[in-house]
Amino acid sequence: MQNHCVVPDCPSGISDFQALFRFPRDPNRSQKWVEQCQRTDLRDKPAEQLYRYYRLCGKHFEASAFDSDAPGSVLKADAVPSVFVVPAQPQAVQVKLEKETTKDNETEKRGRKKMKKAPAEPDTETVQTAPEEDEERKYLKTLFEVLLLLGEQSIPASVPSEGTHEGFKSCNFQALLEYQLNCGDEVLKKRSDPTKQSCFVKELEPLVAVCEQYVRSKVIEGVKESGFFSMLTDEPVKISGEWCIPVFLRYMDQSKSRQERFAGFLTFEGDAEDLPGKLLDEMTDRWGLDMSQCRAQAHSCSGTHSRKIQAFASKVAEKYPKAILALRSTNPLNLSLANSMAVPGVQLVLSTFKKIESFFSQSPLLQEEFEHAISIFYPDNKGKAEELKKICRTSWTRRNDGFAVALEVIEALLLCADSVHDNEDMRWNDQITYNALEISKALTDFELVMALIVLKNIMAVIQVFGKNLQGKAADVHSAAASLTAVLQSLKEILDNIDVYHDFFYDEAVNLAAAMEIPVKVPRRFSRKHQGEPATIQADGYYKEHLTVPAVNHVVSQMNDLFSQNHRLALGCMSLIPDVIERNKSAQPDEENVQVFIDDILNAGSLSAELHCWWVKWSKKGKGETFPCSLHDTLQLADVKFFPNVLMVLKLLSILPTIALEDSSNVAFKRFQMYTENTPDSVKSKGLALLNVNYNVGFDLDSMVELYQKMYPERQNAS
Repeated sequence: MQNHCVVPDCPSGISDFQALFRFPRDPNRSQKWVEQCQRTDLRDKPAEQLYRYYRLCGKHFEASAFDSDAPGSVLKADAVPSVFVVPAQPQAVQVKLEKETTKDNETEKRGRKKMKKAPAEPDTETVQTAPEEDEERKYLKTLFEVLLLLGEQSIPASVPSEGTHEGFKSCNFQALLEYQLNCGDEVLKKRSDPTKQSCFVKELEPLVAVCEQYVRSKVIEGVKESGFFSMLTDEPVKISGEWCIPVFLRYMDQSKSRQERFAGFLTFEGDAEDLPGKLLDEMTDRWGLDMSQCRAQAHSCSGTHSRKIQAFASKVAEKYPKAILALRSTNPLNLSLANSMAVPGVQLVLSTFKKIESFFSQSPLLQEEFEHAISIFYPDNKGKAEELKKICRTSWTRRNDGFAVALEVIEALLLCADSVHDNEDMRWNDQITYNALEISKALTDFELVMALIVLKNIMAVIQVFGKNLQGKAADVHSAAASLTAVLQSLKEILDNIDVYHDFFYDEAVNLAAAMEIPVKVPRRFSRKHQGEPATIQADGYYKEHLTVPAVNHVVSQMNDLFSQNHRLALGCMSLIPDVIERNKSAQPDEENVQVFIDDILNAGSLSAELHCWWVKWSKKGKGETFPCSLHDTLQLADVKFFPNVLMVLKLLSILPTIALEDSSNVAFKRFQMYTENTPDSVKSKGLALLNVNYNVGFDLDSMVELYQKMYPERQNAS
């Protein structure tokens, strides 16, 4: 069963939730629905199958199609869908289409009069002479139907436990099938075993494996049709006791719209030397991904896994040099750089940020307490207090200036945490007061204060650059132009690290004094060197173990993330019409396009084509608006007359650094929801892939065929 409308591009179930209705069981009415829905792929499916597995939402029916006397949304017996939004066409084309549609409808009506009873006869014959193997297919379809329902709704199929029946404490998969069995399902009745309480559970593992294989094949198929793609990974996730990295693929579909799909998990276990090769082999050999078509890569990783993911990125770049290492647009630049630092003080800041975000999400009253504390620390500057309150109502720890904001509110944060922990008016439960204590301990650690100040000052250099990278095309173009100056400023800090560290340390000491925090080295370090005659001073310790490694890491990562090829690629944003119009005096730089020279169609005509493109967009008429994004530029009707420019724009659109439109970023959002809301004990690679890619278009017949191909021995056994 599908939990969304079968009409192509209908938002029902995604952004517009509507009542869903089954297809009619009557073959003639069912066929009318299929014709109205413009789903030619459903024409050959029996009415019974359409009734069981496909749905149509209420927005495609006129108000007169509903039974006004019945409670709720109930269709009349003869209701036929007739409300469909057709993309706007030019008037001449629209008139032509209307004439052709009228002619086709008349032809179809005449054809249906001649063959009025034809559809019903094969169905009757099929029921009467259905071979034995059809019962097996029906059984598998029923199992897949239930599994798809659970997967799409992010409901765990089973919950493992210790020592109960079949190793499961509760099994939603088994429960739904039993409910269907009790409702009189004849296919399930023939296959059920009354002597076993969990007779369907044994089928679960191979079914999930088939779903995983099926969904991935659909995703890879879409990528292959588009040609070029980029590969993105996210933070490792622990599933069934082993670490796995999620892999996303970004590409452009046939309608010139950017897509980002979740392709599945790669096992992330092993040493940093052998693991990269194993990961690549799995993607190419098992997944069938042609990595020679990969044009960019981006990775998100933190803590102990950073070394492995960096080794993987290096292996990909070594084997496929055209795969530019880039920044992932979903992560602010400052957090990406901080997450990849293996510096204890920096990791303490990041873990505290997560605790703070989780803490204030528990109750809106905690946010009120925090805002009250902000007012106390800014009594003479109400404007500043209101500004900070407004910022702190958002996910401020993930902002480009998050470290600077943290320092502005750190004293208010500490006051709020201490007040909640004291709990004098008994407003908070034990869990909240414990969490408040944990935050209070972290905020009164000098290592955190020092790390925050170091991060604030380093990230201030890249703050505007990072913000522009997440902006519109003109902002990204501006960021590309400022990159050299940003790198030069970072190098200046590195060259004068002694002077800058003194500034950072003095600022940290002054803040610590105001907050009554003792200045000392971390406890883990002092205990490790206990008994040694010469004890290191706090100033020297934080220089060696915090400031120097942090600055070195940022400089190194910025040079790696924004290599020469990446800079040239970002410079191609100068081809966006709005950017051309803003910079009338400068033609698009042909040198930037050279990064894609091996992939463009006709290098010999590149110079002339770029000039014509510039002339076309350099003059704007009164009241005229130019496309200001990659998506809008690619949708231009006449972009096809500039084949080289079109190819560059396509390659630029899959660059992970360029932010996606909200409609194209659904996969990552659903992935985040799945990982955050699903307990670790019931996370599943296959069901996660199914849940995120709920809209790939599931065909039960194809899934059954894949099952029979993957598990022929189970067919023989049955």
